[in-house]
Amino acid sequence: MISKDYKSLELSTQLIIKEALKRKIEVEVLDWEDNFIRLKKGDKVEYIKQATRTSADTYIAPLIMENKEVTKIILKEYGLSVPESLTIRSVEDAMAAYPKFVTKDIVVKPKSTNFGKGITILKKLNSQKEFLDAVQYAFKEDKTLLIEDFIEGKEYRFLVIGDEVPAILHRVPANVKGDGVHSIRELVKIKNQDPLRGKNYVTPLEKINLGHVEEEFLKAQGKDFDYIPKENETVYLRKNSNISTGGDSIDYTDEISDAYKKIAIKAAQAVGAKICGADIIIKNLNEKPSKDNYSIIELNFNPALHIHDYPYIGKNREVEKKVLDLLKF
Repeated sequence: MISKDYKSLELSTQLIIKEALKRKIEVEVLDWEDNFIRLKKGDKVEYIKQATRTSADTYIAPLIMENKEVTKIILKEYGLSVPESLTIRSVEDAMAAYPKFVTKDIVVKPKSTNFGKGITILKKLNSQKEFLDAVQYAFKEDKTLLIEDFIEGKEYRFLVIGDEVPAILHRVPANVKGDGVHSIRELVKIKNQDPLRGKNYVTPLEKINLGHVEEEFLKAQGKDFDYIPKENETVYLRKNSNISTGGDSIDYTDEISDAYKKIAIKAAQAVGAKICGADIIIKNLNEKPSKDNYSIIELNFNPALHIHDYPYIGKNREVEKKVLDLLKF
């Protein structure tokens, strides 16, 4: 049986274990570092890695989602809206393509990563150096990158489990709110003291980091880590809104229409996924879905569960129950 110290595991795995124990399922941790567990009830046995990698998905589905280029091809074939993009395989090719993107809003991202790694958003591009820095940053994560049109609107994470969307989050990029006294560096330190924030996904939110990406993003705003924001002034530290890079989460499950939920389910079905996180940009929630109002920017093969149970603002969606239901426990 499971030992009491399972709280050293990732929070999403903890949620699965807690619900499994409620259902009188025997739990065994096979690899603590890899968050690899075995569930057993009677003759039924299931293996789960990192809470959402299960036997429900085929081997190929995560490989498709991992490859952003292949994912976009398939989604387009299914009539779903995705950003236009260019595939780049060398710094030289990227710089040769630079004139195509001048004055445009673009996203430079590695072809095959999760958690917002290696992504840079450039608005009204007019600096060759900024473009080169973004390209080199992406190439640190992968040997191939995509340069995409930046889509205006708010980004929402749709969690798809089976044939439903049990939870949706709007993720706000890492930010601080000014008090007219403390610098950005100090405000980050204060915000990071929140017990909800930690590292390595054992807490609902991740600590905010002050690194190269944050430094460059502030620089574009004419600010640095020592800048003192005015009282109630919100300063964003990143453009990407991943929880893994210090973002805040707001539950939107009840605010978004079924029409958009059906799009997320269709996207998951297009790549053969039973569990996935669909990241969708929506310009206006009050408008019906159209190619001008939404775009699927990414599908994630190992979506976190805990962000939907412990949003910064909103209710606990208890999504771990849906995973065990899917596995027929």
